[in-house]
Amino acid sequence: MTKLFQKKEFGIGLIVILLALILSVVNPVFFTAENILDVLKANSVLGILAVGMTLIIITGGIDVSVAAVTAAVTVVIGKLAVAMHGNSWSILAIFIVAPLVGACFGFVNGILIAKTKIPPIVTSLGTMSILSGITLYVTNGEYMNSSMLPASFIQFSNFKIAGVSILIIIFLLTVLITWFVMKYLAIGRSILSFGGNPVSAMRVGINLTKVQIFVYTYMGFLAGIAAIVQTAYTKGVDPNGFAGFELTVIAAVVLGGANILGGSGSMLGSFLGVLLLGIMQNGLILAKINTFWQEIIVGAIILLAVSYDMIKRKREERSLAKVEVEG
Repeated sequence: MTKLFQKKEFGIGLIVILLALILSVVNPVFFTAENILDVLKANSVLGILAVGMTLIIITGGIDVSVAAVTAAVTVVIGKLAVAMHGNSWSILAIFIVAPLVGACFGFVNGILIAKTKIPPIVTSLGTMSILSGITLYVTNGEYMNSSMLPASFIQFSNFKIAGVSILIIIFLLTVLITWFVMKYLAIGRSILSFGGNPVSAMRVGINLTKVQIFVYTYMGFLAGIAAIVQTAYTKGVDPNGFAGFELTVIAAVVLGGANILGGSGSMLGSFLGVLLLGIMQNGLILAKINTFWQEIIVGAIILLAVSYDMIKRKREERSLAKVEVEG
């Protein structure tokens, strides 16, 4: 029981529950099944991207191009949908092409970071700028509405299993599959070893280059899945719809307890981080707080959470150093 209390996820889960209880008192609509499912559905894209970002942050990296990659893949989906309009195989083609295109973008990031040793933030800033420019050049910034999407895709976006939207199910499956990879597969253990201590990981025979290429390619693959979910959720393609979204993704992972400097992070923590951000935004909307204030409040909470984590970590490091000196 003591170990449970010491887990980061326990504290985040407690905050989520307390926040949900407060919001339920402020507005009884909050704690209804319909509203909770709406919160999950609205944050499915954020959740899928946060899953991929967790792996990257565990390795001590960062990917600020994730929003640009997702936006670029939504445009690819839109173009493909128009080209195959009326074709019954169009939805299958979208599910094959979108993750592959996203994975290719991620692979480029991974190769540049792992082979050339350019810092991840510099590499991903560069690819973000290139992809954003190409996306706007191709689309001229124009929105593509639902009339251009195949009827089968629209039907898919409305599909539910036991009353739960298919978009939520895709999000939850992403979390579960990635959790399985991290816990039971060799690549998952390699990622954790890389983040814990790269030098030690290399000494035991882990190929750090392959690990880095894998995490960025996987991030791109999930960006492709997220692009499908986003297109299904909005029933349209907005090339400008992801401006600044990479910061929200990083914030969700950090709120979930991942160390922004690498070495720690978990699927459960990131899931709770996404839930926390979603509940905060939903609660502020239900409380009818001005949109500008919503951004300020959410930003302040993120800063507080990250500052608290950094202060706590420094105290733990000082405590360990003191023990070593006394020893």
